[in-house]
Amino acid sequence: MKTVKTRRMWRQAGERPESGRAARLGRALVAAAGSLRGRAGWAAGSAAVLVLGVVAAWLFLGGEKSGPPDPRARQYKEFDACLLTDEKGILAGTPAAPVWEGMQQASLDTRARVNYVPVMGEQSAQNARPFFNSLMQRQCEVVLAVGAPQVEVTEAGAKQYPKVHFVVVDGVEAGNVTVAKSGDGLKETVAEAIRRAVKASVG
Repeated sequence: MKTVKTRRMWRQAGERPESGRAARLGRALVAAAGSLRGRAGWAAGSAAVLVLGVVAAWLFLGGEKSGPPDPRARQYKEFDACLLTDEKGILAGTPAAPVWEGMQQASLDTRARVNYVPVMGEQSAQNARPFFNSLMQRQCEVVLAVGAPQVEVTEAGAKQYPKVHFVVVDGVEAGNVTVAKSGDGLKETVAEAIRRAVKASVG
């Protein structure tokens, strides 16, 4: 399973708080080194300098976070599109690869979160059911399926979740299930299905 992690950076005008701490630690390093004499003193001083240096680096590199979040960080909507695949996942050349590309494109266009779950073990509808159920527990707004067992279990389960939109590759269209045909247009079909679902979710 994939999870989405948002990269956070912090900025603050002028001198950062940790830079003052680093300066004070730097002066402490010099004082510690100067106060120690002799071979024993040198060994003890080296250890002290090393410890203080690590602490200074930790502070300088952001051991303490302050200030507002970076406005450039990507903000995702509370909308999840989830893909059910075979055990090979979204590797290049697999049937799920163009589906995933379409999902990523839709994410860029709509800021929806996208993720996928590969069905491990026996490739059968019975074995795929717990994986399908895990997506339902996550409350995915759109569930996509590629691969015969994945499509079969999704088509059967879709009837129990009328408020969820489902997209199956080369399946049967019915009710809240949309069919995306494999081929050159698959990526765009998937992307457009997610775009429509996101638009409908906001009224």
